[in-house]
Amino acid sequence: MANTKDNIELSAVEDHGGLLTIRGGGAQRNWNGIHYKQGMSAKNVGTKNLSANIATIPPGGVAYAHIHVDFEVILYIIQGKVRHEFGAGLKQVVENGAGDFIYIKPGVPHEVFNMSKTEPVVAFVARSSADEWDKIIPYDRNQADPQ
Repeated sequence: MANTKDNIELSAVEDHGGLLTIRGGGAQRNWNGIHYKQGMSAKNVGTKNLSANIATIPPGGVAYAHIHVDFEVILYIIQGKVRHEFGAGLKQVVENGAGDFIYIKPGVPHEVFNMSKTEPVVAFVARSSADEWDKIIPYDRNQADPQ
């Protein structure tokens, strides 16, 4: 096992000659109200343009308002129900549940709420950035439209 610059213990990566595998759940990392199960990124498998992991928002949890700078995100909701408040001032709202895919364009401000007080939200998250969290900035719902 190796440590990243964030002092996160990473699960062993198996390299089978170009097909890399991480077995089992691996380490967890917390960021902005979300728990992330270790996935794959530049940090552990050397990806150039993408990263992926499993995110869990605890019951009643919030992933506070933020913007993805210059990368796309696709989520697949495995379990639970979320509400996204998004756009300028976070005035638009959409709800999604298990089985839904969500695409977030670069630069769109959004805040994510777990709508349940008793069940977690679990989602597969894929990003078109190998840096994972390095290109995410906080967003103040009172600021002007970033577009």
